[in-house]
Amino acid sequence: MTQNDLRIGVVGAGLMGADHVTRITERISGAVVSAIVEPDAARAESAVDHAPGARAFSRIEDALDANALDAVLIATPGRFHEQVLLPALEAELPILCEKPLTPDSTSAWRVLEAEQRLARPHIQVGFMRRFDAEYAELRALIASAELGELVMLRCAHRNPTVPDTYTQQMLISDSLVHEFDVAPWLAGSDIASIEVKYPRRNSLSPERLREPILVLIELENGVLVDVEMNVGVQFGYQVATEAVFEKGIARIGQPSGMQTWRDGRFSVGDHMSFVTRFARAYDAQVQRWVDAAGRLAIDGPNAWDGYKVALACEAGVSALDGGLVAIDIPPRPAFYR
Repeated sequence: MTQNDLRIGVVGAGLMGADHVTRITERISGAVVSAIVEPDAARAESAVDHAPGARAFSRIEDALDANALDAVLIATPGRFHEQVLLPALEAELPILCEKPLTPDSTSAWRVLEAEQRLARPHIQVGFMRRFDAEYAELRALIASAELGELVMLRCAHRNPTVPDTYTQQMLISDSLVHEFDVAPWLAGSDIASIEVKYPRRNSLSPERLREPILVLIELENGVLVDVEMNVGVQFGYQVATEAVFEKGIARIGQPSGMQTWRDGRFSVGDHMSFVTRFARAYDAQVQRWVDAAGRLAIDGPNAWDGYKVALACEAGVSALDGGLVAIDIPPRPAFYR
């Protein structure tokens, strides 16, 4: 730790928060974890053990009153984000908020209103796929028009299993939320409508889930995006995208690693969770956020991007019941231009 290191308070010490604590402590330069905000004492103690010198607090307000942090990284479940975002904004601290910004567009709009009382944007939303090298390469290819205009995006988002707390709506709000951000980012156009189709149900899925689902997303520029959302695929964790152009095809997210030929079979290893699949993207995201904080800026998706995704999630949840659901995005505030 140096005198100029950004002191980060990590709010939430579950799987995602603990991963960020390790990331900042071991791989991020110019920053240190100075506070853990977690009401669960055992989780807080475990996180502090991995962040030398950090102090534990049960509430964000207590950490702010103690002047224990210069910036906030929010890694709680989405339903708790607003109650952390508002006091952090009032303190005018740089914020990296894991997706979603908030669970619904009404609360997301309240956050936008609070942020616009400040001189500049302070919130960066954790859509880490924008920091993945393959996604960045694909976006550059689309922008170059080297293969002509983009026609379609075909996406797959697959999990081996999900926890008992995972519900049908979470297919949209917890998983597909990433495609709602990254597909418009890749194609350079907002979402116009969403439709959900149900193929044959996976008999291995929990009884409470009707999945997989096929989600059809139409963008305002006419590009059509289809997403296979599949959380019971068993074999591993996989996020892949195929871009269809006028003059060619591009694919990202295919398995990489050692290939083996054995007993008359070919195999290549794949990931089992997002933690390994997007490890480098998370590192790049946090490092760029830390660097931008020193410039009094953000370097990634902002709260307006989070608000648009909240609108898409609401439309997607409605589409689970059938029919095409249109999205009406209001004019972007000048604050975010």
